[in-house]
Amino acid sequence: MLQQMARIVIIGNTGSGKTTLARTLAQRLDRPHIELDALFWEPDWKQAETAVFRARVAEAIAGEQWVIDGNNHRVRDLVWARAELLIWLDYPLRVHFWRLMRRTLRRVVHREELWNGNRETWKAQFLSRDSLFVWLFKGYRRHRREWPVALERYSHLTVIRLRSPRETEKWLAQQLILSR
Repeated sequence: MLQQMARIVIIGNTGSGKTTLARTLAQRLDRPHIELDALFWEPDWKQAETAVFRARVAEAIAGEQWVIDGNNHRVRDLVWARAELLIWLDYPLRVHFWRLMRRTLRRVVHREELWNGNRETWKAQFLSRDSLFVWLFKGYRRHRREWPVALERYSHLTVIRLRSPRETEKWLAQQLILSR
């Protein structure tokens, strides 16, 4: 099934593994990988102007094949309208939390550069209202409530809702076997 889907979008709350899965699929399917956060974040953690962000995304998804990860509502209409397959990583909150904790600690300790020179800091992630942990807790229930409603407007999409990392691993393994 994956081989027939030219344009794939992966959504999920922070810490779900969207980017990891998108990179894996893009590599296995030999498709460009697009990370919405890379198009959204300017240096010094400044958000791109909406018009600039939308133009970047429109250019990135103009191709016939891609795998994109991210949930940004500012470009949902662009991305979801062109996508053929939407994969929703809908894991329990505890899974998101522990994955986010592990990822954040790794990024802070190793001072990993993310997009446009940005790096996560201890202060920003653990002592700020802009923390991804705050974002996770504020958005988790809202996304689970809003995304099914939003999906009703995109009936052309094939939707796969994966509810655990194990289910995702099994699904991915099956897809890769079928695509050989």
